Amino acid sequence: MANYYDIDDILSEEELVPVVFLEAVNGVGLFESNEANRVEPRSKAELPFWLAQGMHMRQGVSVSIPPCFNKKTREEIGADGAHVDLRSRCSYFYELGCKMVHLVGDKSIGSLLLVAFQTRYKEVLIKAHTAASALTPKFLSLLTKEETKLYDAAKSSTAAFKTWRMGGPRFQKALVLGRKRKPIGE
Repeated sequence: MANYYDIDDILSEEELVPVVFLEAVNGVGLFESNEANRVEPRSKAELPFWLAQGMHMRQGVSVSIPPCFNKKTREEIGADGAHVDLRSRCSYFYELGCKMVHLVGDKSIGSLLLVAFQTRYKEVLIKAHTAASALTPKFLSLLTKEETKLYDAAKSSTAAFKTWRMGGPRFQKALVLGRKRKPIGE
């Protein structure tokens, strides 16, 4: 876990990833039909990332790439990445992708994340600076958590700039300048 107190990091590690068990495991209630609470080798399941990572480190499971990074998603991002609904596939698309690269070792995920962010970044900023409020809910429903934070930051900086430009405080006096120095002889 990269940041223990970061709620977004905690939630990103709750995303489900497909795994294949390499060994038999007792005392696990993954499957409802399994009364013995035993998972056989080569059984497939979806586990939260944090659990899959721990079991992968102990060589208990083999982790596969999640469906949100599949070939269809890659093709859609390559065609028109700015309008792909990444939130419905994975709310923490970028965070999970960065963690999956280290776990699975698939370098193509890193290039997918880079292409996706580059194509979507420009669109997010354009919408934040110019979008009418009628378009905002539909557009925001496509964004991941990271992109939503970026959108909110751009929106607030635009509002602060407009306030400043329309006559807000132009200069602020530094607190240091308000203090008087003591004369040298005293």
